[in-house]
Amino acid sequence: MSYRVRAIGRPEVVAGLALAGLRPTEAATPEQGAALLKEMLAAPEVGVVLIENGLYDHLPDDLRRRIGRRPLPMVVPFPGPTWQALGEGPEAYIVDLLRQVIGYRVRLR
Repeated sequence: MSYRVRAIGRPEVVAGLALAGLRPTEAATPEQGAALLKEMLAAPEVGVVLIENGLYDHLPDDLRRRIGRRPLPMVVPFPGPTWQALGEGPEAYIVDLLRQVIGYRVRLR
């Protein structure tokens, strides 16, 4: 038997998931995400459900326990995008790059 991969995400994320070849379902609120996940748990053809972290974090405890007791579908949270302001020019980019490589913050003069 073959299983399908489904995805649940916020409106900002589902377009990217569709471009990746998945069939995403849009959930604007955590309550919608929980309702969609319940539907997917009942579908016998679904083997893996990818759900955005922001929606997964707000799932009710009873639904999390239900997920933990079932072998299929596997529910896998994935990180959503984080929107950050751009740095203060090329120096900020270089400092951030050095921090990532070296492991601590460097001060440029």
